[in-house]
Amino acid sequence: MNVVGNNKVVKITTFTILAIASSIVLATTNSNVSVVAQTVTTQASAIAKLLSITAYVAGVGFALGGILQFKVHKENPQQTPLSKPVVMIIVAACLLFLPTVMEIAGNSLFGTTATSSATAGGGRVLTGH
Repeated sequence: MNVVGNNKVVKITTFTILAIASSIVLATTNSNVSVVAQTVTTQASAIAKLLSITAYVAGVGFALGGILQFKVHKENPQQTPLSKPVVMIIVAACLLFLPTVMEIAGNSLFGTTATSSATAGGGRVLTGH
């Protein structure tokens, strides 16, 4: 990455941190703890949605870049190794599946409902009583 790319990453990271910090500071002006918790939860879900959208857009971008790199490799195989487009397509697939993996991991860690752990065949669920 060049210096311009690093500056963009730093600016985006700084903006995100300031946005989160300012929302937390504004939330703490209320004396009610539940209002602060609700504000932080709302911001966290908004950030999760932003990450999902960013992953989808970046995944599509990497997929298009990988397809173009396949074309470049076909035109001049000595100049562009085959590994470059293959890696770009793999990264695109990972980014496109990232939101789904995050949702499944969130449901596994934090759970959804007690009935979701039942087996598909109508079997009994063992509990730790």
